[in-house]
Amino acid sequence: MTYDLAAVLPKLLPQAIEWVELRYAEILSRGKPLTTSGIRVAHSIGVLDPEKIRVELVESLPLPDDQTLRDVALQTGLLGPDMAGVTFGHGIYACTDHVTNRLLAHECRHVFQYEDAGSIAAFLPVYLQEIVECGYFESPFEADARQYEFIGSCEPNPMI
Repeated sequence: MTYDLAAVLPKLLPQAIEWVELRYAEILSRGKPLTTSGIRVAHSIGVLDPEKIRVELVESLPLPDDQTLRDVALQTGLLGPDMAGVTFGHGIYACTDHVTNRLLAHECRHVFQYEDAGSIAAFLPVYLQEIVECGYFESPFEADARQYEFIGSCEPNPMI
């Protein structure tokens, strides 16, 4: 089903924030910390507390159980089979088949964006509104993260 994203976003936002916060807690409990190399890259990207970052390797990114929330996440391109990673606060899901330092550097820039906003609840509404208005690829937060992808790509050791 296709949704009018501008109309549905305000109604789904509390549920989306709750889902993201639950996934963040899962990543923190199961994920791996960055290596020394990864911490150095995250610092150079602007992350204030890279020691808090955890990365959980998964076969595919999780999708919400709620059908409407899932449909909207897929419609926006935020989640889906073509996505290799997603960041929730200091937590990063990365698909095992696509994990690279370039991907982790991109996701670390999203960690910086969450830190800059102050919380998941403060960041997510702005980020999702950008996606609604500009599209996923053209959203300013995504464009910003793409500018940092190559910072970690030349690191000799994996970031995780």
